[in-house]
Amino acid sequence: MDVPAKGNILGRVVPARYILAILGSIGMAIVYGLKVNLSVAMVGMLNHTAIHHAVHNVKDEDNLTVSTGEIECAPTGNMTNAKEADGPFLWSSEVQGIILSCYFWGYFVSQIPGGRIAELFSAKWVMFFSVTINVVCTLLTPVMAEAHYVAVVFMRVGEGIGGGVTFPAMHVLLSKWAPPSERSVLAALVYAGTSLGTVISMLMAGVLTATLGWESVFYVMGGLSCAWCALWVWLVRDSPQTQPLISVEEREMIVTALGGKKKMAVPWKAVFTSGPFLAILVAHACSNWGWYMLLIELPFYMKQVLKFNMTENAVTTALPFLSLWFFSIGLSRGLDWLRNKGKITTTTARKIGTLFASAVPAACLLALCYVRCARGAAVALTALAVTAIGGMFCGFLSNHIDIAPNFAGTLMALTNTVATIPGIVVPIFVGVLTNGNQTISAWRVIFFVTIGLYIIEIIVYTLFGSGEEQPWNKVPEANEKSEETPLKTKEEALNKSL
Repeated sequence: MDVPAKGNILGRVVPARYILAILGSIGMAIVYGLKVNLSVAMVGMLNHTAIHHAVHNVKDEDNLTVSTGEIECAPTGNMTNAKEADGPFLWSSEVQGIILSCYFWGYFVSQIPGGRIAELFSAKWVMFFSVTINVVCTLLTPVMAEAHYVAVVFMRVGEGIGGGVTFPAMHVLLSKWAPPSERSVLAALVYAGTSLGTVISMLMAGVLTATLGWESVFYVMGGLSCAWCALWVWLVRDSPQTQPLISVEEREMIVTALGGKKKMAVPWKAVFTSGPFLAILVAHACSNWGWYMLLIELPFYMKQVLKFNMTENAVTTALPFLSLWFFSIGLSRGLDWLRNKGKITTTTARKIGTLFASAVPAACLLALCYVRCARGAAVALTALAVTAIGGMFCGFLSNHIDIAPNFAGTLMALTNTVATIPGIVVPIFVGVLTNGNQTISAWRVIFFVTIGLYIIEIIVYTLFGSGEEQPWNKVPEANEKSEETPLKTKEEALNKSL
């Protein structure tokens, strides 16, 4: 039912669809910020001196040290004493991997139910649930960590359950609020919040851990996130038709551009035999391996291999995600402009975005395997790799809405569920390979596996990706018509007989 626009409050200042996108972006930033803060805080939570075997090395003239034939970087000149890095917990590499990966256990199971609930009932409240459970579990994390690492696992699973429904919920909202001509920009604005949240979280976590202690990371960041919940409830609605603060002109523009959308049954067989959908699925899974490699493991690479201290680690890890934010917004606006001018098709735009997000990081990781302890080059390469990943927001991540807007939430839930597997595997994979072997050669193996998956993504998505709406998006409507035909035929026959 349509709700009258009471004074067009939002339309006077900022269009309602952009209010939704901005708050959605902040919500994504909160969820991702609370997700990655543990990766940074854990560097200060662990007693590294007790965990790692002390190795006595002799520094050579190239700023390298040699131990049992393995090249190892020497500490930076600004490296502080061991007290900065040492915390109270004696968690092995395997335990660290479990704690970091268990987030994705909850993330894995919540997406498909969350996507369907968002489509059939309310995406607004699904997103509200996501942020709220993340805030609660974050605030409880210090107490749980003191109790036992298993308690932290439960908190992370809870955060994962909330985090798992964010993309499906926002995809449903975008399918109802984003006109096709602005779809790339609005999607990039919303999902680029993940990188903005990563930047803020990593910088804050590094500073808070070094100055106020690791516990402050969870109390400060969790507390600040509470304000979003009130704004979201007040300013956001599930559709333009139910938004009382939107201007009449904006509502009519959105509704006319999108047309009516019905709640329909998902054509599961058609979905799982669709080439364009499977291309998104493969791209999403392969890309997420690289995304989580850089998002979760980059702080450990900076410390273990490049020997950055806490402050350097936070800055060098976080700043590339800020450039990712700017790049993703710029690229999405450029591609939308070209699409609206008829220079490129939606399919081409999605493939360009995806190519940036895969080919550039793959090349950077390949180079990173051979720069060894050249810290400047390593930082530049990781920054370029993270920045280019921003192409995924206007690439395959927007593609679900293109091919089937009626099922955007479910499709996102499906691909993101499969793409969650790398989030579970990556921390354990890295933990096993680097356990007692925190060397450049161990990280080369990790990087080569990531490069291989990026190559698979490039090939599959380039060959089978599409930006065109698929026939099965409206299959239920066709079925309804086919069901009506026999009834009409019987009715006509009866009339003739009479």
